[in-house]
Amino acid sequence: MLRYVRLYLYFIRFSFSRAMEFRLDFFFRIFMDLAYCGLNIAFFQVLFLHTPVLAGWSFDQVLIFVAGFLVIDAINMTVFSNNLWWLPVLVNKGDLDYYLIRPVSSFFFLSLRDFAANSFLNLVFALGILAWALSRSPDPLSWEKVLLYLCLLPLGAVLYFLLHMLVVLPVFWLQSGKSLHQLFYNLAKFMERPDRIYFGWARRVLVTLLPFALIASYPARMLLETFEWEVLLHFLGAIAIFFLVVLGVWRLGLRAYSSASS
Repeated sequence: MLRYVRLYLYFIRFSFSRAMEFRLDFFFRIFMDLAYCGLNIAFFQVLFLHTPVLAGWSFDQVLIFVAGFLVIDAINMTVFSNNLWWLPVLVNKGDLDYYLIRPVSSFFFLSLRDFAANSFLNLVFALGILAWALSRSPDPLSWEKVLLYLCLLPLGAVLYFLLHMLVVLPVFWLQSGKSLHQLFYNLAKFMERPDRIYFGWARRVLVTLLPFALIASYPARMLLETFEWEVLLHFLGAIAIFFLVVLGVWRLGLRAYSSASS
């Protein structure tokens, strides 16, 4: 375990040194991510010009929800996104061989090797927005609920990563890259709305089969509403199930993989 921690710290150091070599790209990506944060907050501000509540939440409560999914998105852009973007390229070119022969878990290495240093600053900004949103809460928030919420947000990022990985893994059989990413980013938009705005079969799908509606909404519900074990266990159970599913599909994909030497 300690070996993996040291390896990940090396990934981080290398990513920061590489990012400093391309400073224009570094600051441009920071600007783009800040614009994304601002546009999402502005969207809900406009929405609340026409309604006093959304999914049972006031504007200040929705602002906490928005800050939460901005943090989750920033974690994924920092830790996972680059790795998943390059995975189809490695599979199609046969370059996956170089990672499969290393004396560490290939799943660990290919999921975490590229730490996006330029997105790390945006994670700091997103956490600042979250602190500001929490300070505006219309109701007093207990420290226990805030602590639970702060623990659930990284787990929401893990679920986001698992769903992204599950959408990307068919590249082992389809030999397609961009279309899979485009499919995921279209589905991921469901994360950016409170789960209670969905009804009927759409809600059932978005909290079970494709649980994008859980990612940011369930942590926010644990903070803003009465504690419910059912909500917490549903959230944690979805993460555990999709982790096992992704590992299973990953192993099947490696069996189907045609290496550069085959």
